[in-house]
Amino acid sequence: MQAANQIFFSLLALMLVGLYVSTITPSGYKKDKNLIYWQASILLRAAAFVAWTVSPYLFGFSLTIANFCFLASMVLLVLLFRSWRVEITRSSLLVAAGFSLIAIIIYEVLRQSGAGFAIRTGYMSIPILILSIWEVNELTRLLKKDQSFGLKVLMGIVLVSLTVTFSVGVYGLINHTRGVSQLIQFDSTFILWGSLSAHLLIYIAVSSYLYQRLMKSELSARIGLERSSTENAQIKALLEEREGLISSLLIANKTAATGALSASIAHELNQPVGAISLNAEFIQRQLNEGQTDPSSLKEVITSIQQDNHRIAKIVSTLRDIFRQEEIKTSDVHLDELIEQTKSIIVPQARDLKINLKFDLNVNQSIPMNNNEISQVLINLLNNSIEALSNSNQSNKEINIHTRVFGNYVELKISDNGPGIPDQLKASIFDLMKTNKKQGMGLGLWLCKHIIDRHQGRISYQQSSLGGAEFLIQLPIECVGT
Repeated sequence: MQAANQIFFSLLALMLVGLYVSTITPSGYKKDKNLIYWQASILLRAAAFVAWTVSPYLFGFSLTIANFCFLASMVLLVLLFRSWRVEITRSSLLVAAGFSLIAIIIYEVLRQSGAGFAIRTGYMSIPILILSIWEVNELTRLLKKDQSFGLKVLMGIVLVSLTVTFSVGVYGLINHTRGVSQLIQFDSTFILWGSLSAHLLIYIAVSSYLYQRLMKSELSARIGLERSSTENAQIKALLEEREGLISSLLIANKTAATGALSASIAHELNQPVGAISLNAEFIQRQLNEGQTDPSSLKEVITSIQQDNHRIAKIVSTLRDIFRQEEIKTSDVHLDELIEQTKSIIVPQARDLKINLKFDLNVNQSIPMNNNEISQVLINLLNNSIEALSNSNQSNKEINIHTRVFGNYVELKISDNGPGIPDQLKASIFDLMKTNKKQGMGLGLWLCKHIIDRHQGRISYQQSSLGGAEFLIQLPIECVGT
C-alpha cells in the first residue's frame, strides 16, 4: 500500500508539472502581475508530492519540507483568489508568510517530540482547514461579482476539499494510537487519496477558470479594439470637421475684424472730415464774397491741418488696435492729455451752450498710449455732447473728474442728459449696439476694447446729475499687450 501511495504522489506531481508548463508556453495564460501566485503554488504543490514520494528513503525532515510546501501552495492559492477581487497588499503577504512559518514550526516541534503520524496528520488538517475556509470566503465574495459557471464549479470543489480535509483531521485524531503502517491501509487510503485528489481538482478547476477569464478578456479586448477603431474613425471625422470649423471661424473673425475696422474708421473720421468740410465751405464762401482776410484764412487753414493730422492719427491708431499689436506706451500725464483735447471739445460744447466742468486731480504720469486714450476721451465727450444737444435740459452740463484711487487712476465723465435706456444698459459695450437712430454701435465698443488693451476697466452707471456717467480705471503700473 505504501508503494501505491508513492506512485499516487508521483502521478499527482507529474500532473501539476504539466499544468505549470501550460502557464509558460506561448499558448498559455495571459501574463499579469498576479500569475506569479498561481505558478508558484503549482510548483510548491508538485514539490510537496515529490517530497512525500521520496520521504521513505530520506531523513524525517523531508516530511516537514513536504508539509511546508503543501501549506505554502495553499497560501499562494488563497492570495490568487484574493487578487481576483482586490489588490494584494504588503500586509496580506506578511500575514500569509507568518501563518505558514508558524504552522510548520509547530509541526516540526511535534515531529521532533516523537508525536505519531496520526497526531501530525490531525494537526496539519487544522491549518489546511483554516486555509480552505479562507479560500471559501474569498470565492464567496468573488461570486457576488462573477456568477460564471467555472467559478461556481471551483467553489463546489473547494467545499468538497474542505469536507474531506475535516474528515482526515477527525480520522487522524480518532486513530492517533495507530502507527503509520497501520494507518496507511485500505480503511484510510480512501480518505487520504480523496483529500489529495480534491486538492488536485482545485488546481484543474482554477486552470479552467483562468482559461475562461483569458478567453473573456481576449473577447473583450477584440470587441474593444473594434469599438476603438470605429471610435477612432468617428473622432478623426470630428477632428476634420473641427479643423474646418476653426478655419471658417478664423476667416469669419478676419472678416469681422476687417468690417469692424472699416466701420470704426468711418465712425471716428466722421467728425474731423465734417470739420474740414465746414472749413472748406467757409473759405469758399469768403472767396466768393471777395472777403480774403489773411488772418482769418490762416486760422481756418490751421484748423484744417489739425483735423487732417487728427485723421492720420485716428487711422494709425485704429490700424494698430485691430492688428492686435503690442501697445506702445509712454509715461503720460492724464490731466495734460485731457487739456490737449479741449481744443477739439470745447468749441463744440460752447456752440451748443454746454457747460464743461473740469476737476483734475492727478499729479503723476502713468504708462499708456496717448493716441488710444485720447480716442476714448473724445468718443465719450462727443457722446455726452450729442446726447445733450438733443436734450431739452436748460442748464446743460458735463463734468470731467480725475483722481488717484489705489493702484488705479480714475477718470469720470458725467452729464445731465437723458442717459441710457434701461434695456440697453447691459449691452452698451457690445459691438453694433446703440440707442442712436443714426449710430453704428461702435464708439463704446471701441472704448472698452482700448481700455481692455490697457488692462483697465470701464463701467457705466446713472449720473448723480441725472444723465450718463462713465468711469474709467487705468492701472498705475506698466501694462503689457
